[in-house]
Amino acid sequence: MTPRFGQPPLPATRYRRRPGAYAVLLREGRVLLTHQAWPDPEYQLPGGGIDPGEHSIAALHREVHEETGWRISAPVFVGNYRRFCFLPDYDYFAEKQCSIWLARPVARLGPPTEPGHRAVWVGAGEASRLLGDPGSRALLDRVLRRV
Repeated sequence: MTPRFGQPPLPATRYRRRPGAYAVLLREGRVLLTHQAWPDPEYQLPGGGIDPGEHSIAALHREVHEETGWRISAPVFVGNYRRFCFLPDYDYFAEKQCSIWLARPVARLGPPTEPGHRAVWVGAGEASRLLGDPGSRALLDRVLRRV
């Protein structure tokens, strides 16, 4: 069974399933996060939704590049979780099904192409504190215990 993090689903609320792929990117004791300026400013693991018909690894590469400007390699599956939330960008409630991957950042190709995103390298301990999503935080901590 996939673990759930965050708030339970609201009664009588219809949730749309939204699969997503997210990356833990480590380099020299630091973690690459993305800072999303709007609609609610927050730090996140780079990644996002998997489009219909898209493979999760292809989505991972695309989303990391859009949100950070980095190219990645060698993704290894870490784990998954789900959470229930409202997505203001899309104006619907979602059951996010998040898969987390450990990958190697290999080259910065340029700035993020996703509007409102900024790539930020932070210390490993700080990264865990900055992440607002408890599921991302738990899986990042799992990775950091292994390295």
